[in-house]
Amino acid sequence: MKKSLILSISLLAFTVGLSQEIIDVPHSKSTVTKWEGGEKSYFSKIWNNPVVTNVSVPSMEVFRPEKPNGTAVIVAPGGGLYALSIESEGTAVAKWLAEKGITAFVLKYRLVPTGEDGVQEITDDAMTNPERIAERVAPVMPLSIADALSAISYVRENAEDFGIASDKIGFMGFSAGGAVTMGVAYNYSETNRPDFIVPVYPWTSVYPVQEVPENAPPMMVVCATDDPLDLAAGSVALYSSWLKASKPTALQMFSKGGHGFGMKKQGLPSDNWIQRFHDWAVAEGLTVAQVEN
Repeated sequence: MKKSLILSISLLAFTVGLSQEIIDVPHSKSTVTKWEGGEKSYFSKIWNNPVVTNVSVPSMEVFRPEKPNGTAVIVAPGGGLYALSIESEGTAVAKWLAEKGITAFVLKYRLVPTGEDGVQEITDDAMTNPERIAERVAPVMPLSIADALSAISYVRENAEDFGIASDKIGFMGFSAGGAVTMGVAYNYSETNRPDFIVPVYPWTSVYPVQEVPENAPPMMVVCATDDPLDLAAGSVALYSSWLKASKPTALQMFSKGGHGFGMKKQGLPSDNWIQRFHDWAVAEGLTVAQVEN
């Protein structure tokens, strides 16, 4: 009897630990882009990372801290708009933020329609017909940005329920998610303006640097000089545009780190990029330093 009770309690704790809080993001259906086969989640051997592909309905997973400090960050994983590196640039980021008291939301924005393996498709396109990537991404990017803006609106409208301040909602995106972040920065309205943005090795070649909005939010850019996709120059240009416009900005450029490092550990200073983000956010008054018990 005692063993059965212990087993039941253990299973309950395990189930609770696995429970997810998923929110469907309000969106308008596309009349141009069509998806078939539904969203797919699997481990990609090519990227050596869990991924999500063929997203047609945007959603967010919520990571609530034990002691929320009022700050929120919506996290947009990267993956060339063919996939989402859902762990290293998504859930692992959100868990770290939640440990600092920041309420995090991992956004699954709409992606390029793909078949059984979207990662294989972008790999094949990159090797045989790189121009095809831009062709497939072009009609979907506006949908992805619309999903991101809608996510900000949703979080702000429900700020009280999430225990956050409506004026401390940030948006952080990686690679293609960084392009989505810049789409947010250039296309927001009063209701969906992010209070700060964090483009991490943003895909500036697909979403170029543009004129800085008059009331642009504070921005921190993160990248590595040795990014094999040559995104360092675009990151510097992005930072410089904010600097020239006299907007609050910071640039964390690591000499090494490559592309797609996210929360992966490489034994390099770039492993600590997220702590540098937190230091910046505290200094800017966007969040508060974690209070040690």
